[in-house]
Amino acid sequence: MELFPLSYPECKEFLLILIRVSVVLFMLPVFNARVIPVLTKAGLALIIALVLYPAVNHKIGPFPDTLGGLVQVVLSEFLIGLIIGLLVQMFFEGVRIMGQLVGFQTGFAIANILDPHSGIQISILSNLAYFTTVVLFLVLNGHHILLNAMRESFEIINMGSVGLNGRIFHTIIAASGDMFIIAIKIGAPAIAALLFTKVAFGLIAKLIPQMNIMIVAFPVQIVIGLLFFGICLSVLMRSMERYLGSLGPLLVNTMSWLKV
Repeated sequence: MELFPLSYPECKEFLLILIRVSVVLFMLPVFNARVIPVLTKAGLALIIALVLYPAVNHKIGPFPDTLGGLVQVVLSEFLIGLIIGLLVQMFFEGVRIMGQLVGFQTGFAIANILDPHSGIQISILSNLAYFTTVVLFLVLNGHHILLNAMRESFEIINMGSVGLNGRIFHTIIAASGDMFIIAIKIGAPAIAALLFTKVAFGLIAKLIPQMNIMIVAFPVQIVIGLLFFGICLSVLMRSMERYLGSLGPLLVNTMSWLKV
């Protein structure tokens, strides 16, 4: 029994599929983390390529015969993966910014930790919001949207050919601006509640100067921050549903603009 019953031309077609899948996968949130072993990422990319191969092998162009052609294919696929990964990552980074804002106003900035996922210091609430987003992304079948986008990419973009135009840069810039809008919209309940809490304690400090407002305000601020942070997570779920509803058309339109 043959373990890998593919002919030499079929192996070259499979290699082209594996290149695109690997680059896109390594650019996506969570999978680009340094804590995930490289062999795990490579194995997952291999499995996805094997799943996609029967559906897209007849849509693959000829394998480049020269080293320059192979380099062009790899660079083109890297650019495709970078753009798709950026568009997906923007929402996750917006949620991370929301956690940073709420954590800072709650008073957790002093307890920042070194996040092994990103290798930088990050707020505890930001980390919690980020991994909650990852869980919601998987529960709401966001990975199905990405797999479908990978499959459709072989129908839209030929291997080794990428076209850049103004619409691509406009889309990336707009998505970058939406990242901060997402952070404010999702974190609005906690940000507003903590702002009013600080205003209230400021008025109390003026009216009752004998009260040690720092000792009283800190635990109350933490309780209010955590309470409204939970409300922000419920807002996050609805925002994730809307985001996933528009993610598929966004990726398809972006890939159509990358077509030469």
